Amino acid sequence: MEIPDTIASSELVALHERFREIKHSINNSLAVIMALSELSQRNPAHYEKLTKAVLSRSPEIVSLLQEFQQTLLAKIKPGTSTEAPPSSGVF
Repeated sequence: MEIPDTIASSELVALHERFREIKHSINNSLAVIMALSELSQRNPAHYEKLTKAVLSRSPEIVSLLQEFQQTLLAKIKPGTSTEAPPSSGVF
């Protein structure tokens, strides 16, 4: 499999924009988790909210990263499958 020498400027811009969107989504998710962690330390009643946030947002983060990885691989290694690898559930 041959890796292309160059990526078109428009493709690079699109990849950068997607990276920025993913970074923003991940930062938002982590900010919620961090805030709930701090609240849970002060008030144990927030532990349930923290648990729900971690359980719902963590798979979203993994999915976003896997999607971006597949997009990036498709650009640098044409012909690569765009199917996401099975998730191990581990970060």
